[in-house]
Amino acid sequence: MTPAFEALADDALLLRFGNAIEQIHNTRALAVARRLRERQPPWLRDVVPAYASLAVFFDCDSIDDADPHALVAAVLRNCLDAGTEADEAHARTVDIPVCYDHSMAPDLAEAADELGLGIEELIHRHCAADYTVAMIGFAPGFPYLLGLPESLTLPRLATPRTRVPAGSVAIGGNQTGIYPRESPGGWRLLGRTPLALFDPARTAPSLLAPGDRVRFQRIGLAAFERMASS
Repeated sequence: MTPAFEALADDALLLRFGNAIEQIHNTRALAVARRLRERQPPWLRDVVPAYASLAVFFDCDSIDDADPHALVAAVLRNCLDAGTEADEAHARTVDIPVCYDHSMAPDLAEAADELGLGIEELIHRHCAADYTVAMIGFAPGFPYLLGLPESLTLPRLATPRTRVPAGSVAIGGNQTGIYPRESPGGWRLLGRTPLALFDPARTAPSLLAPGDRVRFQRIGLAAFERMASS
C-alpha cells in the first residue's frame, strides 16, 4: 500500500501506511518517526507512531509556506525515500520481570484451558517470544506489543473488569500489553510486573517507548514483593 496523507487538523498531519495490525506497517511508521526526530525541523512539535500510521504535530507559525501540510508532507516523503526498514542498531531491549503466580493471574488457568495448553506451557510461550513496542496508548505508558505467538491469541473478556491492578500483564486478541496504572480493562490477565510503567516524576515518564524490544522474565512471588517494595 502506498502511504497516504491525511490532514488531522490545521497543525497536524497523518501518514497512513495501512489499515491492519501488521509488523511491516509498524516498522515503517517507527523508521520515519526516528528519521524525523533526527532531523528535528524547527516546526516539529511531536511525532506519535501507531500500529500503521504516524501522526505529526507542527507549529504553523514556524513554517514560512502557504500550505504547511504540503511542506510537512514533503519532508515526510524525503524520510520515506531514505528507507523504512527495521533499524536494529537503534532498538533498545528492556527486560520486564513478570510474576505469574495465581494470585496475580486471574485469567491464567482459564486462558490455558481455552488454548488447549498447560499453564506452564502458556507461561513458557509467553516468555519465550520477542516483542516490539508498536505504540503507547489507551493510558499513559501503556505499551501495545507486537510479537505474541499466534498460538496464544485470545479474545477479550465479554465483560471488562472495572478494576485491573497496575502492572498487570495481559493478552487481548493477538496483542499483549501491560496496564501502567489501575484502570478498567477487558484483556486477559496472566501476571503482573513490579515495575512502574509510568512515573511523571521521571525524566522519561514512560518506561517503554515505541520501537523498544521487550522480553518477559518470569519471577516468583517473593521476588515480586521484594522488587515492588524497593
